[in-house]
Amino acid sequence: MGSDAGDATPSLDEVRWRIDAIDGELLALLDERAGLARAVAAAKQAAGDTGFGLRPGREALIVRKLVEAPRKAASDALVIRIWRELMSDSLTRQGPYHLTVWGGPNPARAVELTRLRFGVAPPMKLVATDKEALAAAKTPWGVSVLGLAPDSAWWGRLLAEPKLKIFAALPCLERWGPQAAFAVAEVEVEPTGGDQTFWVTDSAKSSVAIIDALSQDGVAAELVAEAGGLKLFSLLGFYQVGDERLARAPGSLTGVIGAAPTPFDV
Repeated sequence: MGSDAGDATPSLDEVRWRIDAIDGELLALLDERAGLARAVAAAKQAAGDTGFGLRPGREALIVRKLVEAPRKAASDALVIRIWRELMSDSLTRQGPYHLTVWGGPNPARAVELTRLRFGVAPPMKLVATDKEALAAAKTPWGVSVLGLAPDSAWWGRLLAEPKLKIFAALPCLERWGPQAAFAVAEVEVEPTGGDQTFWVTDSAKSSVAIIDALSQDGVAAELVAEAGGLKLFSLLGFYQVGDERLARAPGSLTGVIGAAPTPFDV
């Protein structure tokens, strides 16, 4: 028995016509969304709210909800790229949002990861030193992305900068490669239900011994970087600065320097 006419595979012309129609619908929705973002910015200014509008925890919850939604064809990467662009564009309309990048040994990769995470809307500047990048993160509406480098313990300086926090680990998808950079800003970090906390110690013990000591207290840890007599660990879960389990951990100079969502495809 032959198939019904309704089950016939559409012709190439029909598929192209439908794509053109969807493009028009998408453009109309994008334009409407951009208009609403402009209205949000105007409402905030009218209310005297000129503070940095970046809310990394809320953004992560939005992205995670979208990634977990049922889909037939759109990949996680496509969904994340589109919504990151939309959110960054909205934020740029609210204030002087800007990016500064120090890539360490691989500046090209750092730039790529920065644009993947923050889109093309905010202006971006490359700097020659990690010190310049950290200084830029303290300017109004500033976000800095710093690469991991074997000869730089820039992340250790955050122990003396309590307002500056790591809030994103780049890239945000494991399939895009291992963690290679971190985003830093004067923002509040909040738990999102799937997080990693970044913790520094000056303990002279081996990383294996420190990981073992933390595990005895129920803390799962992984070494991220080591430089300048300091070690940076990623702790599974969200830990507050004053967590007593970390207070008991090895080292005399220790501390939480931020937290970020775990990769969305883990």
